[in-house]
Amino acid sequence: MPAYPSLDALLAACATPPPGDEAAAAAVAARQARLTKPPGSLGRLEELAAWMARWQGRALPVLERVQVLVFAGNHGVAARGVSPYPAAVTAQMVANFAAGGAAINQLAAVAGAALRVVPLALDTPTEDFTAAPAMDEAAFLDAVNQGAAALEPGVGLLCLGEMGIGNTTAGAALAAALFGGGGAAWAGRGTGVDEAGLARKRAAVDAAIACHAPALADPLEAARRLGRPELAAILGATLEARRRGVPVLLDGFGCTAAAASLARLAPGGLDHARVAHCSAEAGHARLLAALGQAPLLDLGMRLGEGSGAALAVPLLRAALACHAGMATFDEAGISGAAG
Repeated sequence: MPAYPSLDALLAACATPPPGDEAAAAAVAARQARLTKPPGSLGRLEELAAWMARWQGRALPVLERVQVLVFAGNHGVAARGVSPYPAAVTAQMVANFAAGGAAINQLAAVAGAALRVVPLALDTPTEDFTAAPAMDEAAFLDAVNQGAAALEPGVGLLCLGEMGIGNTTAGAALAAALFGGGGAAWAGRGTGVDEAGLARKRAAVDAAIACHAPALADPLEAARRLGRPELAAILGATLEARRRGVPVLLDGFGCTAAAASLARLAPGGLDHARVAHCSAEAGHARLLAALGQAPLLDLGMRLGEGSGAALAVPLLRAALACHAGMATFDEAGISGAAG
């Protein structure tokens, strides 16, 4: 049986996210205060250790198993010339992933993470969302459930990414629906469209918002109407990770937009996720601000395919190594700070 057999079941799960383990986070803070360093001197590394503890439910969190999930799908809006690449490139890149030839293959290996790529009905693009909902209810739920089912047992950290020609157009439309604004605010150059292509992207976003406006107050309806299969799968995987106590690293613009519905459906609905990097894609920094997220990295990347999320894994490994491996003042025989 699927994890979320109906929209009502999915909505109920989104509206009631399990809380984190505050005792584990407090134990991290207590240990950090005793380590051989000035208080707070490791900056965000200390916060990341506490975040990992809160969502793993462990005072000494570990990264023995890291999974990178990349979902791939095709989109009807691509026919509107919103990308310089044809839709066939999606399947070609999935083959490149399988052959080990993409950036994510190299970055996952460096991160010590297991990579899985999940193609979603590549031969059946979604509807053009400027004129109709991208997915019907059955297709949307199927993609959500495929995302949830792809999370493997025993994973300590989930990294999410996506691949699909037209994906930044869908991400821009979803961000506009969730946080306001239109194509000019959210649509960028993606894989490198020229001025005419950028104008087509912005027009497509505006047309989609106008077409579906009466239904967009519901974040799940926005995800169904304006998203795409890989975005729905990311939503499902992120939600399932919360249910199983697995912290999440989100990749770039499209990936963040996919998970953003969870933040709109419940306070703290995305607290178990961190955005790994700030994409160079226009709109991502604005989306991060709307979510109250500070990215872990900012390297001018805009590749997608989970690359930024995988790249941030060594940073988390460093945070946990310092937390678990450093000596306390008592252990090292060093006098602590007075007062």
